[in-house]
Amino acid sequence: MSDSQKYRLERDSMGEFNVPVDAYYGANTMRAVLNFPISDLRFGRSFIHAIASIKLAAAQVNHELDLLSGDVAEAIVTAASQVADGEFDDQFVVDIFQTGSGTSTNMNANEVISNRAIENLGGTKGSRTPVHPNDHVNIGQSSNDVIPTAIHIAALRAIHDELIPALEELNADLDAKADEFMPIVKTGRTHLQDATPVRLGQEFLGHAGQVERAISRLRQAEKELGEVALGGTAVGTGVNTHPEFASRICARLSDALGVEVRETTNHFQAQSTLDNIVAASGALKTVAVSLMKISNDIRWLGSGPRAGFGEIMLPEVQPGSSIMPGKVNPVIPESVCQVAAQVIGNDATIAVAGQSGNFEINVMMPVAAYNLLQSIDLLAASARNLAKQCVRDLEATSAGPDMVDRGLAIVTTLVPHIGYDASADIAKEAQATGQTVKEVALVKTDLSSDELDDILDPSGMTEPGLGSGVALG
Repeated sequence: MSDSQKYRLERDSMGEFNVPVDAYYGANTMRAVLNFPISDLRFGRSFIHAIASIKLAAAQVNHELDLLSGDVAEAIVTAASQVADGEFDDQFVVDIFQTGSGTSTNMNANEVISNRAIENLGGTKGSRTPVHPNDHVNIGQSSNDVIPTAIHIAALRAIHDELIPALEELNADLDAKADEFMPIVKTGRTHLQDATPVRLGQEFLGHAGQVERAISRLRQAEKELGEVALGGTAVGTGVNTHPEFASRICARLSDALGVEVRETTNHFQAQSTLDNIVAASGALKTVAVSLMKISNDIRWLGSGPRAGFGEIMLPEVQPGSSIMPGKVNPVIPESVCQVAAQVIGNDATIAVAGQSGNFEINVMMPVAAYNLLQSIDLLAASARNLAKQCVRDLEATSAGPDMVDRGLAIVTTLVPHIGYDASADIAKEAQATGQTVKEVALVKTDLSSDELDDILDPSGMTEPGLGSGVALG
């Protein structure tokens, strides 16, 4: 096949350029492909859907404002809808590590939608007529307000549609385990040392509380991300755009996507910073930290089966060793911990990107977008997997309750009766001799066996006000 058959000759503002003959993108995109041969990272489904949705709504609004003819607007709407539905994902070919404003990706979208619209109207791809990528698809827009708006919308929808539902599922399963495990009294641990008794259900209630609060933080992130830069065009002044353009598009996007999208009240901050994205990433990092804490607790409690704590049994999902037969590892929590590490690293990247706003624009938007959206996707998938493959089928063992009477920290409830120092002496002797606290206390105090049973009752220690707690005179 000759070169003339493989490529078509296109013209953009810089001159002529060869583009693959079957491509829906154009010369501007092709220049970016050659300029940024950096990685295999590309914008994914959620971002492509978001930017196509913006272009679709823009065409509708520009027609309402008499800035686009009906046939051109309809062709753009049809093409943008096809892009939003995923029919042209393979045409988004620009590397994440590109121009910091994301202009190459904005033009990638403009060219794909333009060429598909031209094709739908019976024209020739690459002709830029009757639908021009800049003059028609990009009316009233700039990469400088479209790209941050697309980031916000993609992240907002992913949090709303994927991450929060996944966390709600995990929260429900943790709550169910808390109820199931509430009768089980075990030794608490602080500093990895024995502490006063706690119910296994209370530990899982704590985990559920973390997830519940994670969801609340994400609700705040949704509010941050709902504020978009669209309407500011190049530097925030709104040059070359109709004053009603952005508000009308936001109303359409809100209705179409089922999330609240609103034009910012301060375009200069919206385009020169990534503060909302940095804040949202901070919420995601907190979710990651919570999931790591929960996963590590599950790993520790399930350690063993004979040389560890062994207080819970994790579902066995795969063999754990290529050399040790019968070994089963806590692979699901381990997977979650790795996701948490990735998300924490992504947050560091986003923090650096957020510092790279110079005057009227931030110049690290693509990498911030990629990391933010990846974090959301990873957290949603891992939270749902943790619930389904691990938490739902956890089982308690007798190991926790069996060790309660031999715990030393139960001596704490003796303090109101005999004082701190005398109680400490009993704990030290119990540790040295291997006796229980009660056995030593029967010798070293005047308290009867029944009195000690009441004072040292582990169940009473797990519920405030239920222990005897008689104060010293």
